[in-house]
Amino acid sequence: MTDSPSMRQCDCGASAGPLGLCVDYYHAILAEEQGDPQMYRWHAPVVCAYLLQHPSSAHEKHLDGQFRWLQFYVDKGLDALLRLQAHQVTRNRHGVRSGYDMAPLEEYAPLPQGGPPGHFRATFCGLPVKGVSFVSDGHLAYGRGIEAIAEATVESWRSVQT
Repeated sequence: MTDSPSMRQCDCGASAGPLGLCVDYYHAILAEEQGDPQMYRWHAPVVCAYLLQHPSSAHEKHLDGQFRWLQFYVDKGLDALLRLQAHQVTRNRHGVRSGYDMAPLEEYAPLPQGGPPGHFRATFCGLPVKGVSFVSDGHLAYGRGIEAIAEATVESWRSVQT
């Protein structure tokens, strides 16, 4: 990130939006979704996409799993992702010692080693926000924005390996 007030740029390559850098959008989303269960449905794609676009904010050991989760979401959609999350929660409640069931994610490519990408066609700074709300145009519009960011994240990471 540069410190120039006229050209503030995020680690992911995006220019600052009305709320600031992507980290400001990320924190605002996390705060808003706490009071909105319908918005919270997109929590996992938000976290995975943000950390994959800003890997310096992530734990490196988790990025591969987050990349696979995001590919699963892009491939199968939100409802399938929510079912898989529920499966993981149920599994953890029953004391399975091996942790996550990675079988549903095995078909997805591992995180490419040549990253991180320098550019993403959709970023958090580009999400529409009115006042401090990301869902003022409705939850489906918000979901489409998160889906676009997820798709762009997967696309950019995949381009690293080619």
